[in-house]
Amino acid sequence: MYRNQEASAILLIAIKVLMILLCAGWISLWLLKPTDLWTRKWHLAENSARASAFGYYGLNFVVYTFPVIGLVIIGLVYLNIKPSNPQTCRQTKFSTFCNVLSNPLVVNNYLGILSGIELLGVALFLLFLAWTFYARISKDFRKLVPDESFNLKIWELKYLRIATRFGLLAEACLGLLLLPILRGLAPFRLIGIQFEASVKYHVWLGTAMVLFSTFHGVSTLFIWGISNKIQDQVWKWQNTGRIYIAGEITLITGLVIWITSLPQIRRRKFEIFYYTHHLYIVFFVFFLFHAGDRHFYMVFPGLFLFGIDKILRIIQSRIKTCVVSARILPCKAVELTLPKDQRLKYKPTSVVYVKIPRISRFQWHAFSLISSSSVDNETMSIVVKCDKSWTRSLYDMISTEREGESDQLKCISIAVEGPYGPTSMDFLRYDHLLLIAGGIGITPFLSILQEINSMQNSSRFRCPARIQLIHVMKKSNDISLLNSILPLLLNCSNEKMHLQLKVFVTQEAQSGATVAELINKFSRAQTIQSSTERSSYAAQGLESLDWMAAITGLTTIVFLVALIMFNHIVIPTEKASKKMKDRTPSWISDLLLMSSFALAILFGAVVGIVLRWQRLKKENLALIQTQTKTQNAITSPVVRGSRQEEHEIYFGKRPNFKEIFSNIKHEDGETEIGVISCGPEAMNVSVASTCKQISQGLRKASSKKKKQKFIFHCLNFTL
Repeated sequence: MYRNQEASAILLIAIKVLMILLCAGWISLWLLKPTDLWTRKWHLAENSARASAFGYYGLNFVVYTFPVIGLVIIGLVYLNIKPSNPQTCRQTKFSTFCNVLSNPLVVNNYLGILSGIELLGVALFLLFLAWTFYARISKDFRKLVPDESFNLKIWELKYLRIATRFGLLAEACLGLLLLPILRGLAPFRLIGIQFEASVKYHVWLGTAMVLFSTFHGVSTLFIWGISNKIQDQVWKWQNTGRIYIAGEITLITGLVIWITSLPQIRRRKFEIFYYTHHLYIVFFVFFLFHAGDRHFYMVFPGLFLFGIDKILRIIQSRIKTCVVSARILPCKAVELTLPKDQRLKYKPTSVVYVKIPRISRFQWHAFSLISSSSVDNETMSIVVKCDKSWTRSLYDMISTEREGESDQLKCISIAVEGPYGPTSMDFLRYDHLLLIAGGIGITPFLSILQEINSMQNSSRFRCPARIQLIHVMKKSNDISLLNSILPLLLNCSNEKMHLQLKVFVTQEAQSGATVAELINKFSRAQTIQSSTERSSYAAQGLESLDWMAAITGLTTIVFLVALIMFNHIVIPTEKASKKMKDRTPSWISDLLLMSSFALAILFGAVVGIVLRWQRLKKENLALIQTQTKTQNAITSPVVRGSRQEEHEIYFGKRPNFKEIFSNIKHEDGETEIGVISCGPEAMNVSVASTCKQISQGLRKASSKKKKQKFIFHCLNFTL
């Protein structure tokens, strides 16, 4: 047993070292590419490869593209064999250092919440952009030769070169653009960042890319205009070099995608944002034609992984199931219970994407799971606050559509994608948890509390002994969102977990009601069972990590083989006549690259379909019976004991986070207190700012060896 653990630890260390080397090698390529040394060595390597069966295209793919793909494949293997034990993170020097980097350093209403590690990453990326621009432009200025065809002055030539190099800065942003939005193949999981949190990096990179490319395109058009060449150049489709009209289409498409993704449009007209984002296909196709295959290999890793990730998600979500039951809450919210495979396990705070074809055939919406797979093996639950068009349609459907005069619900067909969640349960490493929720932001905390409660009698995990839950809501009927954890709040007999609830009702005057009275008043939630006896299939989740790694690796091999074969068949080799070779347009290579990519993705889809079919074949097709009993209403729980007297409620006021943090300081002696916030951005910023101020004050005032530390985490679900 001990030897197996030691061998596993050595293997994990070796995999970590390999991932670090791959990451360092890929970064080094970006740093060395602008230098004369790399240019000379690379031309020699390309010439040597061109004469071989491998070809320069194979060399470009292996050197520029494969390191990121290899990093993701090895990362999936690492996550598959990595032990999930949060206790190893308790009070080590490395974890303390990570906590310092992950805590908020910049808290601003405009910039949001930025941690130390995020600021470090942004600073290093900006330094890289500055280095790339300086290395390129200094070399251009040294070799600047007047262009007689354009009849430009020296300053105009320099400005044109600057505009060209801004295009390369946009290329660098594009190379990273798709990596943060990968779900199944998400590389950010390796450093503990969930998909929902990494989306903001996609927004930053997209904004920077649009700014750089806009300057690049507009400045180029300006130079053409003053040289009276704009009519000749703007519609030009060259056989070799940069294809100008393709670049213009790329820029226009990118601007449309960026404008429709602005918060003012995305939040009010989500459909416009969703549909225009699919123009990324047009964007990448014409970017390839504009930049050429050599530049495209640098941005290809994200697109390649995104293609595999997307096709596996489509295959998984094609199988539809039926809603097991729906519970209508008094706060105009709906709790949906969905069937799942008993083997499907997920971590708390996980997210699923759902689509209901009867409402919309194309819209997907993300919701936090409120259930725990450790508690319920056959179903999982989500809560939908019905205040917008899609959610309002769902509420009306459940409220009105029943079979005849019965209380049974007609089968609601639903497609499920996910769950997506963290790779570990880091919240278990804290002795004290402070959970702060705003409105519907309570949902991820419901899964955390159920998970902790299920682990109280387990010897494998050491759970937080004290948990304080703060729920900020507009109306008192929002307290019905806590229905799934009522036993923990009122009749909890487990003395190992001390749970205290503080409710702040901001838009109602003082009523004198207690938490228990409000829960008794609003806990009567009508539950409607589905009338269907057979649910097509239960949600089974994504493929296993090892299978996703295998599919990615096989797809990569198919792409490389197809690329080499297509190029050797279509494009003349060195032995062919030079005259014939010169007649071959450069965009032919681009078409061959796209064809190889399409063939590889098709292969990955076939493998994914076969695996999914085998899983469905093994699934028990007997009747899926829910464990919950059919009932029309949930009766109010009987309040017993003194635990409920510790819960507090405040009307017509918002929480004073500074006071709450200070009271924790006086009450408890734990050295690390986990603070998790989920809600509106303004509330998250306020919590992070208070956490930062209190922590700085404690460091200055405390002379004890053991100092209290507030470790801040933010769950931001804004998709």
